[in-house]
Amino acid sequence: MANISTVTEFLLLGFFDARELQLVHAVLFLLVYVAALLGNLLIITITTLDHHLHTPMYFFLKNLSFNDLCLISITIPKSIAVSLTNNNSISFLGCASQVLLVTWFAGSEFFVLTVMSYDRYAAICLPLRYELVMDRWACVQMVTASWLSGSLFGVLFSVSTFSLPFCGSNTVQQFFCDVSSLLKISCSEDHVAIDVIVAVAVGLVVVGFTSIIISYVRIFSAALRTPSSEGRNKAFSTCLPHLTVVTVFHFTGVFAYIKPPSDSSSALDLLVSVFYAVVPPTLNPLIYSLRNRDMKAALGRTRKGGNAWWLLWDKLCLSLC
Repeated sequence: MANISTVTEFLLLGFFDARELQLVHAVLFLLVYVAALLGNLLIITITTLDHHLHTPMYFFLKNLSFNDLCLISITIPKSIAVSLTNNNSISFLGCASQVLLVTWFAGSEFFVLTVMSYDRYAAICLPLRYELVMDRWACVQMVTASWLSGSLFGVLFSVSTFSLPFCGSNTVQQFFCDVSSLLKISCSEDHVAIDVIVAVAVGLVVVGFTSIIISYVRIFSAALRTPSSEGRNKAFSTCLPHLTVVTVFHFTGVFAYIKPPSDSSSALDLLVSVFYAVVPPTLNPLIYSLRNRDMKAALGRTRKGGNAWWLLWDKLCLSLC
């Protein structure tokens, strides 16, 4: 017990030690962050302003974009600051806030993606009952439940993690504070509360992912039975992007938190964390919207007046598409 000391700050892991590579990392992450910021703001703006996109699909997409915007804003700016200033310290409160918010928005993303798969199932397999099943009140309830569930897990994980004592090294083997990295530097081996929460989270992930798979099996079965090739193409075009993001988000997240813990960080750990914390929020605007005909049409209607702001958005769309 004599070696246990009060930790007032933590040290985040950088991607590179060489100063030149740190600057390259900062520039690359800044470009990624700006692209994610502009792309997701574009989705939120267009789906809000254009009444043609006031449908359940784009309502969920708008919430997903807002969630992605929050998720990437928690990790990327701090990592850029670490590379630019060569100061990788983060306060105890700042680290706790990162754990809370990353878990919150990552959990919310999981639930929103699950809800989106059900929306696509209802639209394709239950077309005659779609407006009844996915009315406005039902959509609001689903999104509210997703955000509340994510926030609940965020609070549980952060409180359980930071109630543990920390001693020895205060270096977090990650470029942001996460639960698994903090457990490695905790003095206590008694993680009963966290183990219970993880078990519940894993159970929900399994149930959610299974429901997504079942939804898509039924979607593809219904699409293949559709006599019209245009109908099949439309069904696949609206579902495959979502399925791609679901696969990347779920498998990288599960691998990052379920894999056997190691005493030191590795390039693979950092790569996996980038995939689930950075890649989905950045790819979301590209694969969901900038190649979506409805979004392009909505963008054209919104900027029809020749406003320079929308001309700038248009150039962004053309460059990314």
